[in-house]
This record gives sequence, C-alpha cells and structure tokens, in this order.
Amino acid sequence: MNAQSDFGIKAGLSYNSNGDLKEFTSEVDQIYKDEGKGKSGFNVGFYGKLDLGAIYVRPDLVYTQTTSEYEFNSQVEDYKLSKIDVPVLVGLNLFGPLNVFAGPAFQYILDNDLKGLEYESIKNEFTIGLNIGVSVELGKLGIDVRYERGLSSNEARWTKASETFTLDTRPEQIIFSLSYRLSGNKQ
Repeated sequence: MNAQSDFGIKAGLSYNSNGDLKEFTSEVDQIYKDEGKGKSGFNVGFYGKLDLGAIYVRPDLVYTQTTSEYEFNSQVEDYKLSKIDVPVLVGLNLFGPLNVFAGPAFQYILDNDLKGLEYESIKNEFTIGLNIGVSVELGKLGIDVRYERGLSSNEARWTKASETFTLDTRPEQIIFSLSYRLSGNKQ
C-alpha cells in the first residue's frame, strides 16, 4: 500500500449557535434561560490529507468565527466567538468521489464578546469538539458538509447588579466548506 498525501486551502460558511445564557437572580432565586438564536459564521484555513487506500487521515487548521443572538436585560445582543479549530478527521472513501468522515476537533478560543459585558472568567481557552460529515471530491475541488458540536463544558461567567450570568460557549454548527487542493498526485 502506497500512502499519498496532499494539502490545500479551504473556506466555508456555517449556521451556528452557542449554548444557553442563564441568569440567576438573588431576589427570588429564579433562573432565566435563553437558548439563543443561531446566526451565520465563517471559517478559512488549510488542510492536509494522507490517503491510506480506502481510508484517510485529514487534519485541518482553521480560523472560525461564530455569532449567536441572546436577549439580555430586555435587549438583543450578539455573542461573537472566534477560535482556531484543528479537526483531526478519519475518513472512508465510499465510492467514487463520495467520502464520510469523523473525528475530534481541538479548539483554542481567541476571543469572545457579548456587547457591554466584562467577563469575570472563562473556564477554558482549550476545548474539544466532534466533527462528522460527508464530502465530495471533484478533481482539485472538494465540497463538504459537517456537523460540529463542542464536547468540553465551557462557560463564561460574570456578575452585574446582584445578578449572576453564565453563557455556555460550546458551539453547535452545520458547516459548508469548499476546498482547493494545491498539491498531490491525484488526477
């Protein structure tokens, strides 16, 4: 068996949401929960691929930005998250250009912002997620659709006017990507 490798560039759009925004009020011990509204995001980066016959290993290095909308203090605010994703995918060539893949995604949070709030802490900058999807390779072009879910529990916390808030920063998204192979010996 001869292993073949290639690499390329990729970019895509996503429809995403982050987790729940929870507000704990000290006055009546109520918990208010806002599941948030997903918005579109984007990603751009590089990939490598090592073909091992019917299976392959494909690590990506991708900059990702996601946005979710929450109602906070009777105002609608966007929560923006930017991160570096490193999915390490194992794929299987089903037939012809069609492939399926899955694997862990190692994530480093670069920045997160909810307008007008200063966080007391964010639990972890490094998190782990899961990617699963399908792809089609047509010559040098590739198209893939994947589902990503953050697995590591990770919350941003802050207190304002005797109210405590937590925001689950784990992304959940559907990602549509287009890739272009820059090297490799495939025809």
